Amino acid sequence: MDHGNAQIRHAKRRGSICLAVSACVLAPALAIAQTGSPPTASPQPFENCRTELIAWATARAVPQNLAEAQLGNLTPDPDVLAATGSQGEFVRPIWDYIEASVTPARIEAGQRKLAEHADTLAAIEAKYGVDRHILVAFWGVESSYGAVLDNPAIVKPVVRSLATLGCGDPARAPYWRDELAAALQILAWNQAPLDRMPGGLTGSWAGAMGHTQFMPSVYQRDAVDFDGDGKRDIWTSVPDALASTANYLRVHGWKPGDGWGTEAVLQERFDAALADETTARSVAAWRALGVTPAHGRPVPDDAQATLILPAGIRGPAFLIQPNFAVILRYNTALSYALTVALLSDRLRGDPALTRDWPRGDRALTADERRDLQTRLIERGFATGGVDGKIGPKTRAALRAFQGSVGLPPDGYADAPLLDRIRAAP
Repeated sequence: MDHGNAQIRHAKRRGSICLAVSACVLAPALAIAQTGSPPTASPQPFENCRTELIAWATARAVPQNLAEAQLGNLTPDPDVLAATGSQGEFVRPIWDYIEASVTPARIEAGQRKLAEHADTLAAIEAKYGVDRHILVAFWGVESSYGAVLDNPAIVKPVVRSLATLGCGDPARAPYWRDELAAALQILAWNQAPLDRMPGGLTGSWAGAMGHTQFMPSVYQRDAVDFDGDGKRDIWTSVPDALASTANYLRVHGWKPGDGWGTEAVLQERFDAALADETTARSVAAWRALGVTPAHGRPVPDDAQATLILPAGIRGPAFLIQPNFAVILRYNTALSYALTVALLSDRLRGDPALTRDWPRGDRALTADERRDLQTRLIERGFATGGVDGKIGPKTRAALRAFQGSVGLPPDGYADAPLLDRIRAAP
């Protein structure tokens, strides 16, 4: 989960996500009554805000002396706020995002990790029913198999990062403040193996922690002690980190024995309207409509799947099964979920995609994406808001617009489509 919007990722979503910080907010792991005043509408002086943070934390069972010791002289981290607007899941072309992680080096390293931790992964599979290739793919995407956890240019003090966000990101201040309280609870209750962590409680700029990047509240709720040493150590214990991820996935609906889905091959002149991201059909029904699993992958004919076209009718197509939605719980960005899924396939030894991405297309800028959403709304196509992120609601609006003007309704936002919308009456 690296985060920010992807950190409201292991926020883990108020409807569907989070390790990805989308704009979701999770209740804290411990059911402590929430009290205190709502945050102000704009950032306030950090010195004043620190007092509010201390009150927020102590109202959530954090000892007063610990809250004051951790927050009393804290200064904000300017790099943290700068990071909130640059999440790759939402701003890069999907193929760039995927291929930054699904690299030959990462595939090779992941296969070594599969061999190195084979016994542990077998035990985790037996207990939680989550495929080892998926777990190692999460590990690779989230922390490069733990490599970034030793990089001082990447890891940051969790308390400082969350305090910075709790004061400097008013739109999501309650979420960040709840995560800060959860982090302070971890310290107060001696849950983290600080004796093995010279830098203290560390994580990403958005507070996500450990090998597979859990937010503090998610750590409290879903982390497990799999190596039996009495600590739920997602920072230095690979067994604990991977088992905690498996526990999270299983709790949120992972179906043992099922895959995430598969790349699909479409017949010529396929009706793009069938790829609406919502209609589930059996694989047998999809075959009858001209959609077949690629690589001859064995997918049961009675398995339910939904068809998606992440880069439109000219790019790869995918039949996604219910487990894919569980990956999206980790991070709601489609590009993130496909990265984990496709890396898991390559770790298993599957070949690359059969159909290439439309690499010649120019990606829309953030301003252009907002303009696109604004113009769709003006023409009666609801996007769920104007945030510059092309999510499921915006893609649905795009499909509706495309259908209304006789274009293939594939929901793909590219420069020619923006020009067409701008020219529409």
